[in-house]
Amino acid sequence: MAAPFEDLDPLLHSQLRLAVMSLLLSVREAEFTFLKEKTGATAGNLSVQIGKLKDAGYLTMTKEFSGSYPLTRCAITPQGVAAFEAYVQSLQRYLKPPDSA
Repeated sequence: MAAPFEDLDPLLHSQLRLAVMSLLLSVREAEFTFLKEKTGATAGNLSVQIGKLKDAGYLTMTKEFSGSYPLTRCAITPQGVAAFEAYVQSLQRYLKPPDSA
């Protein structure tokens, strides 16, 4: 039987990374500017946090140009979806621990 208070995924326990994953879960793919606008993060901080999620395999990032402007898109991966769902399930166990009886 699993302990009711298991460790939470430290990558997703960060507010900004959790916000990015939540947004991508609903839209599947988004431009960097959309994520920046919706999270209210600075470009530098968002870039660092997206890099951490990318390194973990939770999202993919593509860079291209639209005219002479750089365009960065992020998309959630199946691994990212699974990690997010596991994180939510873990949180639910914190909110509703099993009866001690």
